[in-house]
Amino acid sequence: MGYFNNRDLAAITLCAALWGVLNAFFSPIFFRMFSLPILCDLIGFTVLTISVWWTRKLGATTMVGIVATLINFTFNPGGVQFLGFTVASVVFDVAAKLLGYRKSFSNPAFTMIIMGSISTLSAAIAGLIIGKFFMAAPMLASWGGVLGWAALHAIGGVIGGVIGASLVVALNSRGILVETKSQETKAAPTEKT
Repeated sequence: MGYFNNRDLAAITLCAALWGVLNAFFSPIFFRMFSLPILCDLIGFTVLTISVWWTRKLGATTMVGIVATLINFTFNPGGVQFLGFTVASVVFDVAAKLLGYRKSFSNPAFTMIIMGSISTLSAAIAGLIIGKFFMAAPMLASWGGVLGWAALHAIGGVIGGVIGASLVVALNSRGILVETKSQETKAAPTEKT
């Protein structure tokens, strides 16, 4: 079997579809109503938090970001700003790996702090990219320039990270645990020779 097993591929597909479709349909409406990018971040970083908890493999959340980008472009071809979130999903993926999956999900406090921090950082990077390359100057000026736009995205990242981490904590507290490779090998029966 390859690097991603069937469970990983299912997680990637479900999370990417959720993010891509919700973002393509609801984020533009929210943005037109309030001129705030927060819903994009809320959806994205909630989904990325769940996907990294579900798979615990480097590359999985990057794949979620890439597939979500393709879905987003299918429904919203003019939404090139989503490329900022594609980059943010790579940052999220690498940061989660560096901080360690076991440590990140070992207890509720760590999950909230680590996933919230990674989401905030990744969202701010998405905001910097979107503000620098895709936003009109008058809109940026009204929010304090590129750094102000990045701060708005960071707020959305905090909200998305808290929601995603809360869902993960709730799933863990109900006994819905993700089996890691080490758990699978421990659970496998051994043959006596």
